[in-house]
Amino acid sequence: MGWLDAILGRSKPVPPNLDALFALPSAAVTLQAATGLQPTGNGSVAFRAAEGGAFATLESDVKQLLGGRVEEFTDSYGYTWLEVRRAPDQVSDLVTELHAVNSSLEGAGFGPSLLCSMVSFADVDGRRLAIVYLYKRGTFYPFAPLSGQMRDNALELQARGALADELPLEEDLSRWFPVWGAPGL
Repeated sequence: MGWLDAILGRSKPVPPNLDALFALPSAAVTLQAATGLQPTGNGSVAFRAAEGGAFATLESDVKQLLGGRVEEFTDSYGYTWLEVRRAPDQVSDLVTELHAVNSSLEGAGFGPSLLCSMVSFADVDGRRLAIVYLYKRGTFYPFAPLSGQMRDNALELQARGALADELPLEEDLSRWFPVWGAPGL
């Protein structure tokens, strides 16, 4: 950071650290103990699809790598979601596959197209929660949807408290954007 940036109050953006995803399996255990939420076995990666043959080939290769465990969706904002499904007790395998999708896109030069990755949780009472990784910020945040596009803020804050020592959490709550209709949630 230069002296002009310091004077103007600018800061360098946090670089993404995809290896932070590997902290999710242990965070899942902590989250389950604190909230009763258990992994559903669903996770997804959201990105802005690029035009051209190189991107189409890469996307096809990623889908082929994951086989029948992946399904593609496009949301109302134009983002493509690749949902990966595993058994609920295979959080480590799920995270490894989400990391592979992110790394493949990043390695091929499509890192700026990545939006987020998430792993879903639920409990017997029907509460749902996603732990969302913001690619461009290198941080996580909890998202707990309710019906009618409402959020369970209390559950989100409870999850934040439980995960504070497990994951690099997004401190700016205004960046905890809702991922309404995200597949697997």
